[in-house]
Amino acid sequence: MPLTPNEAEMVASGLTYRYRLASLVSTSELTQRGPSTALATPPFISLQLNYFLISTKGLPLHTQAPATAIFTTETFILSAQRRPVPAKRRIADTLGTGVATAASMPDGDKPSARSEAKRQRTIESTIAGHPKGKMPETIGLVAPSNVDFRRAVGFQPQSGVRKLVVKNLRPSRVADLREHYGKVQVQVLDAATAILKDQQPRQPLERLYRDVEDICRNNQAEGLYKELRQRTGDYLESSVLGSLQMADNRDDPLQFLEALLDAWKDWNAKAMRIRAIFGFLDRSFLLNSKEYPQLNDMSIQQFRSIILENPAVNGQVYDATNKMINNDRKHGGQDQARWFKSTLLKDIIMMLLITNLYKARFEPKFLEYSRQFFSEFALIDADLKNMISLCVKLLEKEGARCDIHNLDSGTKRELLSDAQDILIRDRSDFLLDVHEVGSLLEARDIESLKSLYGLLKGSEIQDKLKVPWEEYIKKAGATIVSDQGKGDDMVVRLLELKRALDLINRDAFSKDEIFKFSMREAYSTFINDRKSATVWGTGNSKVGEVIAKYIDLLLRGGLKAVPRSLASDELDRMDAEKQGLASTGDEDAELDRQLEQGLELFRFIEGKDVFEAFYKKDLARRLLMARSASQDAERNMLTKLKSECGSNFTHNLEQMFKDQELSRDEMISYKQSLSNTSKTTMDLQVSVLSAAAWPTYPDITINLPVEVARHIEKFDRHYKHKHTGRRLTWKHSLAHSIVKGHFKKGTKELQVSGFQAVVLVLFNDIADDEALSYTALQASTGLVDAELTRTMQSLACGKVRILTKHPKGREVAKTDTFTVNLAFTDPKFRIKINQIQLKETTAENKETHERVALDRQYETQAAIVRIMKSRKVLPHQSLVAEVIEQTKMRGAVEVGEIKKNIEKLIEKDYIERDEGNYTYLA
Repeated sequence: MPLTPNEAEMVASGLTYRYRLASLVSTSELTQRGPSTALATPPFISLQLNYFLISTKGLPLHTQAPATAIFTTETFILSAQRRPVPAKRRIADTLGTGVATAASMPDGDKPSARSEAKRQRTIESTIAGHPKGKMPETIGLVAPSNVDFRRAVGFQPQSGVRKLVVKNLRPSRVADLREHYGKVQVQVLDAATAILKDQQPRQPLERLYRDVEDICRNNQAEGLYKELRQRTGDYLESSVLGSLQMADNRDDPLQFLEALLDAWKDWNAKAMRIRAIFGFLDRSFLLNSKEYPQLNDMSIQQFRSIILENPAVNGQVYDATNKMINNDRKHGGQDQARWFKSTLLKDIIMMLLITNLYKARFEPKFLEYSRQFFSEFALIDADLKNMISLCVKLLEKEGARCDIHNLDSGTKRELLSDAQDILIRDRSDFLLDVHEVGSLLEARDIESLKSLYGLLKGSEIQDKLKVPWEEYIKKAGATIVSDQGKGDDMVVRLLELKRALDLINRDAFSKDEIFKFSMREAYSTFINDRKSATVWGTGNSKVGEVIAKYIDLLLRGGLKAVPRSLASDELDRMDAEKQGLASTGDEDAELDRQLEQGLELFRFIEGKDVFEAFYKKDLARRLLMARSASQDAERNMLTKLKSECGSNFTHNLEQMFKDQELSRDEMISYKQSLSNTSKTTMDLQVSVLSAAAWPTYPDITINLPVEVARHIEKFDRHYKHKHTGRRLTWKHSLAHSIVKGHFKKGTKELQVSGFQAVVLVLFNDIADDEALSYTALQASTGLVDAELTRTMQSLACGKVRILTKHPKGREVAKTDTFTVNLAFTDPKFRIKINQIQLKETTAENKETHERVALDRQYETQAAIVRIMKSRKVLPHQSLVAEVIEQTKMRGAVEVGEIKKNIEKLIEKDYIERDEGNYTYLA
């Protein structure tokens, strides 16, 4: 290896090299490293040498890294035989001024005893006595200055024995080295002390690093580490701890924490610079040491044990940190810089995490302070709405503080759990107060209810909200049902209440099934409360009646009849699409949803027989008067009822639809039979109904026009001829017709009832300006006063006035006269006249309820007879239980009603009482 320019300069100035024997290299390696001649003669030996520079005075000088030189010679032979060897020696690739001289002997010459002893001593001093290839200590070799080992020497083989002569062999200077390394260690430790005192070390950091490396390689690493640890510890105790004790201000936690954080940051910066110097110690001795920590861990442990765990600092650290946090909790954004610094808290938390004091010391104190604050916060005087808002904001802020300032996730979990326990669980009586929660429900305050539900769910007590929820529903529902003054609006109000509750459950309670189920229970309770919902003293619920009328309103009017408050919103449409249903944006789908809402109320009713009676009446009107908005909706509704109540419930309703279809077929057959006769100005349509399936209607006498009567007679003969043994009963009160009216401003088609048409036709037989009296009309039509009065009111006193009443007024008297309103006009060609006579009267309503009650009585008696016939003998309680079970699909029957029917059957000799049991009599 050639010399570098610096090394050449040192050599020129009188410096020499000290060589350390490192290993033996075979001749084969030598021939690969430089130009030499391979011989067939005995193998040569190559010595690989490491060196470091020494001064002429023998004092060590600094070098950056050890270098390697190859010392090659043919001076000694590892063989007992004498073989010819080169007379000259070759030293190749050797650094320095020279390291050895070699002498040659002529062939046949024997070495002298002195030279042989000297040779032996030289060999022993270098190689001998070191088994297993272990190299000896440093051998000092000083070459004569007049020998130039860089000069290429030609190889001249020579026979005879060669011998190696090492001049000026000196022993190892162990004491000098120990003194040297002692001084070096003092230098690096003084450099560390200078860094701690914010001073610049005297030596370059690179040289200090190499000094540390030399010390470690000389097996003095442990002593160096202990000295360094002592100096850093002394610095922390004397300088840092003292300054922190002076900065201790318990009235101003920010001042103390800022001083502590400055000390921590300063210590970290200095420790980092020290680690840069002692890096070799860190990566060699300390890395493999089980007894001593590495420098980074040592610096952390020292700061923790000397500073943070010192009694004068220990308590103040955690108290000051928690006081700063509490100040932020109490004062918030008011003059925040005075009470709280976010960056300071974040850095303090990070310091405690790094020093491993967070879990053991800080967290318990933090949770203790927090619990005390939460307890004080819970005593705030506020109503439920404000308390919910305050609690939500507090929990959000506590969670955000944990996230922003690096608090452990376990700490956050424990903190929020403590807050939930103190603010929610311990104050659940206030948060679940029936009156307070009812006020939020009444105000439809979804945001507050959502927050309340979230708070309760966080404490896993959201189920307790069911109690005030049910109480509110029962109270609000009972108020609606018992309000007789607004009976017609009962269903709409109940559905509006249910709609509001559904929205609360959807938007505030996350569609919790518990609240959905409890709402059904509450509805079922107040709807079936006989004290508030019964009418006419029959024990029947009026709710069944109004639900049937509401569904009739929907099926007649379609979406136009749906109140705006019950219309679906965008979330309803999204939910429908997610469930794979038609979007409520479609009219048919929206109508189906509104019908389903009405059925929801129907499902709450125990007495479904009332609903059936009124629904059948309304369905009959819609079918007979062609008033249905959609036949598909009618069929769909029938399917829903069948699914809900069974086929027995809908048997008659299905028969009504079949009758309509059969009637259409019957009319086709009838018209085909009239095809050969002359055409008339009247088109007759007849609906043939099964008496058992359809509601009963009163027989009202009326004198029909001659032509109408003649057509009716023809159809009667046709039907009886086709269906032998059947008899038709004509219900003229259900008839309706279309009449053409010729007015001065044009011809109009009038859609009227049968009674209205009979009255209007009478005016064809008189002059335009001639009047007909009430008495004359009654004599011609044969109608009773009630029917004729309502008919004349609809024609002369309603919104559409085809006739003019004299004198004018809203009521019809027997002395009134009527003329045709020749000035009548309307933008429409076909005009529908309000059919007052089709409106259900109070008497009819009462009659329907009474008929339902009577039917229920018969059904109860029939159930008792069936049970006793199969069981023969039963005790009273068992019989009552079985009757309730069999009749529950039609409606709940009171135990008192069952007992009355048992007594009636005993009177009729169907059963008898025998020693507390009932016995069936065949």
